[in-house]
Amino acid sequence: MSHKILVVDDEEDIVEFVSYNLKKEGFEVETATNGKEALKKARSHKPHLVLLDVMMPEMDGIETCNEMRQLESLKNTFIVFLTARGEDYSQIAGFDAGADDYIVKPVKPRILISRINAMLRRGVSDTPQEKNLHGDLLIDRDRYIVLKKGEELNLPKKEFELLSLLLSSPGKVFNRDIILSSVWGDDVVVGDRTIDVHIRKLREKIGSEYIKTIKGVGYKFESK
Repeated sequence: MSHKILVVDDEEDIVEFVSYNLKKEGFEVETATNGKEALKKARSHKPHLVLLDVMMPEMDGIETCNEMRQLESLKNTFIVFLTARGEDYSQIAGFDAGADDYIVKPVKPRILISRINAMLRRGVSDTPQEKNLHGDLLIDRDRYIVLKKGEELNLPKKEFELLSLLLSSPGKVFNRDIILSSVWGDDVVVGDRTIDVHIRKLREKIGSEYIKTIKGVGYKFESK
């Protein structure tokens, strides 16, 4: 099955360049030039991955990402910011909005394709996963679902994968290198603040008592 990708950018040359290279690799590509158009196309086409610019007219990328994360039909869609804005605050805002990755333009086509393929591979599991109960939390890795006291939590993929990693061995301390390699992959360059943002958002959703910080080392999950 060919993966569907939605490319969203208000610069036509960027859209054409990225779309051309994605189509060469066999991806089905839809395009949009602003956030409102992107939401409309995302609802109808249900892409596997969205490449989203930050600075756009009508509705910027941050707001668009927030809106997409509220849609049940896009729950398992990867959202990747592809933008020339490389400042830390822009990246943090993107991850806060629920983005899975952040790629700074300009990017070489081979690197972009590699990053996309790596992300899509991590979204597919060939072996069934069992449901695991940890205190008030139930994680279903097959369906990418986490329930707290029976209520489903809205976790973007990276938050789910981070929680899943910590839950794979409760009580074990996972250092930052292991977390980055396991959740983001060795071919993705992100900083320590990226982990901190995702940990903070997980704590807001599941409760601060579950995830413990081991200063200077990393994080661990403690079952209740």
